[in-house]
Amino acid sequence: MWGLYEGEGLAEALREARARTLATYADLDWEALPPCIASVNPPLWELAHIAWFQEFWCLRDGARLESAKPKAALLAEADRLFDSGSVPHHDRWHLAYPTREAISRYMEQTLEATLDALERTPEAERYFFRLALFHEDMHGEALLMTLQTLGFAPPGIECLEPPPSVAQRARDVFFQGGEFLQGTVAERREFVFDNEKWAHVASVRPFAISAAPVTQGEFAAFVEEGGYCRREFWTAEGWQWREAACAHAPCYWRRDGAGWLVRRFDRWWPIDFAAPMVHVSLHEAQAFCRWADRRLPSEAEWEFAARNGGADDRYPWGDEPAQCAGLDLRYRGASFAIDEPHPSRSGLRHLMGNVWEWTASPFAPYPGFRPDPYREYSEPWFHTHYVLRGGSFATRSRLVHNRFRNFYLPERADAFAGFRTCAIGPT
Repeated sequence: MWGLYEGEGLAEALREARARTLATYADLDWEALPPCIASVNPPLWELAHIAWFQEFWCLRDGARLESAKPKAALLAEADRLFDSGSVPHHDRWHLAYPTREAISRYMEQTLEATLDALERTPEAERYFFRLALFHEDMHGEALLMTLQTLGFAPPGIECLEPPPSVAQRARDVFFQGGEFLQGTVAERREFVFDNEKWAHVASVRPFAISAAPVTQGEFAAFVEEGGYCRREFWTAEGWQWREAACAHAPCYWRRDGAGWLVRRFDRWWPIDFAAPMVHVSLHEAQAFCRWADRRLPSEAEWEFAARNGGADDRYPWGDEPAQCAGLDLRYRGASFAIDEPHPSRSGLRHLMGNVWEWTASPFAPYPGFRPDPYREYSEPWFHTHYVLRGGSFATRSRLVHNRFRNFYLPERADAFAGFRTCAIGPT
């Protein structure tokens, strides 16, 4: 993967990421936007923030890393308006912004200037260009989450409807456990986020983990048996969230006679009983596990399993990158009928793509953690968020691997997230 983003490959990736960003909101109904919603950034703010972040780190060296007189932003007031570290979420909905045309020009100017700067920057000094690329990739998935949350049409990006899944017999894969180096070793050449640093000895006991994530049909059985109304299945925090949210079913489900429909972007579909469950909070995943007499894996168990028993594999199928159809928005949703590039050597399925997978682990620093220059990426979210692994159908393949850590608050159900489970007790 590293070689793809050296030289002109990195420039092409930056161009492609910006084109994807613009295409995602190209047909946005700006007049239909709500006045404020807690889980969504104002679309105009998010587009400008993507450009600001690229300019701030690639063209201005993070401004604060410069001398006493840093370079000014290409757009007046950009630092005041679009720095996520200093502009609270609620305020983003109420600030006076430049026009859409001005922000569009800003996005063009920052990309052009970044590409010019990239040509003049030696390969060994391109860390911030890669950071900006992956930052835009992450926001690209967030833009899709916004379209889903608001019930808007999917973007006019060429992709396919997910094929119906084929029912598979539920089974577990057993691992003997043991010690392994969790995280990324310093000698790896790939880009590394600070929360993956550095590899440290972790120990896992023998465990059995489901070969595939929980399906919509399995989750429907939990709902039908009154899972949302039975206090015994929920943690104290989960029950408090359920009551406050008045949740009686997953957030994008609705009754259709005796069955269920699920909303994907602006269209309602019958649930695909054999497809992976998606759009569940950690609270809902934990409640399902108690109902099913199962548990969520820890993030150490997940990584140990994805790395085929703690081997040094970067991907579930080995160390070489491969085209994974369950990533990169090749499909507009998740399906177990989407081909995998290679089967996991351990027998686990769909570890990369389709749906992010909740783990039982709070998001915490690895031993010896030190923040990278972009301090706001990880450090502010330790101990309040929980770890997800794997990637969704909307995640960029160049971003994720066995050691990549995503993280959300436990009440977030808007992410393209599901979960797989582990057996309880001796295996």
